[in-house]
Formats: sequence, structure tokens, C-alpha cells
Amino acid sequence: MASFVQELWESIFTPGTTPTLLIATNATFACLQLVLLLLLVATYSIHFVILSFICGGLWWSINWFAAELKIAQEKEAKEKARSEQRAATHSSGDSETEVETPFVAKGKPKTGSKEVEVTEQTGDLKLRAEPSSWGTKSTVSTEDEWEKVSENENEKDK
Repeated sequence: MASFVQELWESIFTPGTTPTLLIATNATFACLQLVLLLLLVATYSIHFVILSFICGGLWWSINWFAAELKIAQEKEAKEKARSEQRAATHSSGDSETEVETPFVAKGKPKTGSKEVEVTEQTGDLKLRAEPSSWGTKSTVSTEDEWEKVSENENEKDK
């Protein structure tokens, strides 16, 4: 009994379900069902029947979830074993996989053309204000936006 309690305490801190935890859960639900049956016999209240059905549904769902979790863990363990086996067979001996190695050029790196074509700027650029009076970037863009709004309003009025 002492070892069961110790295993139960340790299973609380173990991720997933353990057999000890499932035994304790099933024993607890069985005791709860017994208490609900005794209360039903003592009081003849339908509430205890309803609570018993709710308890039974929860009990079943916990066991179903534990079974599904166990199936998923077994499937994951099989897949992990297969992948390790594949890795072991592919890493041993000759492999048909070609591996590309990076090319490292020796000597001076070559640059682009020494002849550069200079393009002339076409069209006139118009500065809205002197660079010293620009202020911050946000104030310039805000002023531009207000000018656009006022121009649009003037066009609508015409």
C-alpha cells in the first residue's frame, strides 16, 4: 500500500497517464458511484440518478482518453524507431545521395564591368522647400498630405 501511494504521488508529476494514476482514478469513480447509489436508495431522489449518469460519462471519457493517448504514444514510438532505423541504414556505407559543396574561388574576386554607363537625369525636379526648413520627415509628409487635400477641395469647388 505504501508503494502504491508513493507511485501515485510520483505519477502526478509524470507527464501523460500512468497505470497507477488510472487505477486510482477508476477506484475513485467506483467509490463515487457507490456513494451515489447509497444516496439514491436512502432518498429516492432523481438527482442522484442524474449525477450517476454524469459521473459514468466522465469516468468513461477519462478511460477513453487514456486509451487513445496510449495508442498515440505507441504509434509515435513505432515511427521514431522506423526513422532511427532508416537513418542508420542511410548513414552506413555508400549513399546515392549527391551532396553539393559550396564553391570557393581562389585568387582575386572579379568585379563587374569597368565601363559604367552614366544616365542623365531627365525632367525637372521641384523642391517644395529649402532643405534647412524641412524639419522632420513626418512633418514634411503631413504638409504634403494637407496640400493634396486642399487641392482636391479646390477642384471640387470649381
